[in-house]
Amino acid sequence: MSAKVSRDAHAGKTFAELGVAAEIVDALAQRGIDRTFAIQEYTLPLALKGSDLIGQARTGMGKTYGFGVPLLDRVFDDADVSAPDGSVRALIVVPTRELCLQVTSDLEIAAQNLVVDSRPLTITAIYGGVPFDKQTKLLQSAVDVVVGTPGRLLDLARQKLLDLSTVEIVVLDEADEMLDQGFLDDVSDILSQTSPKRQTMLFSATMPGPIVALTRTFMNHPVLVQADSAATDATHESTRQIIFQSHKMDRMSTLARVLQSPGRGRTIVFARTKRQTAMIAEDLANLGFRVGAVHGDMRQADRESSLTDFRSGVTDIMVATDVAARGIDVEDVTHVINYQVPDDERTYVHRIGRTGRAGHTGTAVTLLGWDEVLRWKAIDDALKIGQPEPPQWFSSSPEFLETFGLPEDIEDRVGSPRKVKGSRSATAPAHRPRRGGGGPRHHRRPRS
Repeated sequence: MSAKVSRDAHAGKTFAELGVAAEIVDALAQRGIDRTFAIQEYTLPLALKGSDLIGQARTGMGKTYGFGVPLLDRVFDDADVSAPDGSVRALIVVPTRELCLQVTSDLEIAAQNLVVDSRPLTITAIYGGVPFDKQTKLLQSAVDVVVGTPGRLLDLARQKLLDLSTVEIVVLDEADEMLDQGFLDDVSDILSQTSPKRQTMLFSATMPGPIVALTRTFMNHPVLVQADSAATDATHESTRQIIFQSHKMDRMSTLARVLQSPGRGRTIVFARTKRQTAMIAEDLANLGFRVGAVHGDMRQADRESSLTDFRSGVTDIMVATDVAARGIDVEDVTHVINYQVPDDERTYVHRIGRTGRAGHTGTAVTLLGWDEVLRWKAIDDALKIGQPEPPQWFSSSPEFLETFGLPEDIEDRVGSPRKVKGSRSATAPAHRPRRGGGGPRHHRRPRS
């Protein structure tokens, strides 16, 4: 039976107070990161001791540093982990290329002061969709930590280009998403090739049966850590939810006007399909919005460019499918907009968890078609939102304008037509929207 840690309050201890290596503390402080979020505060003491753990938290709770900081700390300087010698000591398995790149970037920030035998501690991203050559060359040099997607990791391991037997710390991030994408057998294969004495940490928003079975097979008395009392709650307290019925013929006008709401900053618009994602982004760009897109039919270079522009502020709207959005790890998203009803309550929770993060407030808007009310009622009932009969609003309805603080004379267009980031890969044809109104450490310290 697993032990369990579940707390509602969060004291916000510093990384230094929790015993993190000074080199990591200093590196994070340079980015203004000092105090921990709940999932970090509760996982760090356990992970630093080498315990197996299951972290259950909603999107945006800070889990990357919850596992990344203790992983780096132990690889760098822990007597219970073999000294870093250039072979892979730690492995983080993630479901998507975008999340792989984001986790790698976050860990590189935390590891920038870690030096081993006059060389920096090295973190390498391994993912599909790019040629093998560049990644195999990286693996031929000193690599301490690998962040990778299941398919490419297995491909390299089967070709004897990646030795997993030296891995003593494994993290499975977004395990439920890997289950959804059919990666669970690959993950099991990967785990079976790592060191039997490894520390295993699994992070997942939900714990479906196959994930529970995985923990029983590959983990040693894991401690369950929950960042809040109900990891599947529908909303952060700081997120305002607005749900209403929107006619499909009026939906682009409605979206364009919601995007002109006072105080609207970085925004993610969720679409159900790759084709719809491309069409929505094209329509918004034609209306003058600074918009990018990420979906599976885009070239990898275009996806990465689009995500970079969104994080840096070159664009302030990202249209995305659920899978592609896993790589969007930005704390100050003010609005999440569901262009239509999500498939189920879990998808809804994942989507709106992208706003109202890290102490910020947020707004989650869901647009329902007339024929989507029954699906919404199921979500509303499962999550106890209390809005089973959303109102019917048009883009010119007084109630709509009042709710979003918009003037009566608002129009859809905000400027001259623009180009969508990554539009070369869009599968949809251009679609015109309707007009409507410290230094190296040389000792290995034991853990108490």
